[in-house]
Amino acid sequence: MATLLATIEHAVKKPVWDCRMCGQCVLHSTGFTCPMTCPKSLRNGPCGGVREDGSCEVVPSMRCVWLKAYTRAERLPGPFRSDFDELRAPVDNRLEGTSSWANLLTGRDRVTPDGWSAEEHRGSGGAPRPPEPPGAGPDPEEAELRTLGRGAPAEPAPGDPAAGKGAGRTGGAAAEAAR
Repeated sequence: MATLLATIEHAVKKPVWDCRMCGQCVLHSTGFTCPMTCPKSLRNGPCGGVREDGSCEVVPSMRCVWLKAYTRAERLPGPFRSDFDELRAPVDNRLEGTSSWANLLTGRDRVTPDGWSAEEHRGSGGAPRPPEPPGAGPDPEEAELRTLGRGAPAEPAPGDPAAGKGAGRTGGAAAEAAR
């Protein structure tokens, strides 16, 4: 029965939305644009590599999936439009190829990985940030980018002339190498 339902779902959704059968459909919250068509399979917004003309950094001949999603979401009725800003749980790759319709009915599509709480992230617009070190204020550039909805700036690569600026702000291997 599940295989039959998955076959029917794929036959309906593939030609209309280029469905990739992730098993956790979020079309209703992404302007009816399948985020799994993004070459990086990003479910929560653009990667930051969107070119000035709106094309994808990975496949330059393709328009950024998230620009399409945003444009389409603006034209949706209120309940769907407001879902666009919600943070979506990471994809459970075990559900790939299964029917998202069946998973919705059984609740399998709402199972989240350990350490990730939908309630903790609901309406937050992003994952919780680690606490700032004592005496450190917010970086004005980072705050401006966050208000624009673009996320935090990428950590500079080791050897980059900008590597010393802000190193240690987020930690990690790149910051350690830059020190």
